[in-house]
Amino acid sequence: MKHIHILGISGSLRADSTNTIILKTLGSILPSDITFEIFEGLDEIAHFSPGLSDAEPVTRFKAAIAKADAVVICTPEYAFGVPGTLKNALDWTVGTGDLNDKPVSAISASPLNSGGNNALASLLLTLTALGTKKNDASALSIPNVKGKITEGRVTDAHTLNELRIQCTNLLGLIGS
Repeated sequence: MKHIHILGISGSLRADSTNTIILKTLGSILPSDITFEIFEGLDEIAHFSPGLSDAEPVTRFKAAIAKADAVVICTPEYAFGVPGTLKNALDWTVGTGDLNDKPVSAISASPLNSGGNNALASLLLTLTALGTKKNDASALSIPNVKGKITEGRVTDAHTLNELRIQCTNLLGLIGS
């Protein structure tokens, strides 16, 4: 059986963000024979312009996607949408099809009761435009996230179960 590698992308640039904590927790839930890495350097990616050639951070981002069998994106909601740095990075993959047919899981997390639903809807729309492989179970909204994390780890039993469901679904998409 082929070794599975999953890439995590945090929509937040803060090292201690709840979104990065969620990704780290998800990575710890995956079976031990699966490698999981979180992309670092989203803030180094140049503003997208179709006429520009891929600079090193863009090349590194695309290489990380190419190496991955699947991608998990966890994002906060800024002004009812996806943070600009995340959308910008995804825009670099439009013309080259880097995410085409790539299994994905989309997660939003918010300290509000809404769970970042607007960001999640926006992210799912972008992922559809990019031709990713997903299904109805490929999305998760986590409301009131700050109360579900203790000492840098997701500790809420319901949220941990929801993350397990995301992992199972994503692994199923890889195999299909």
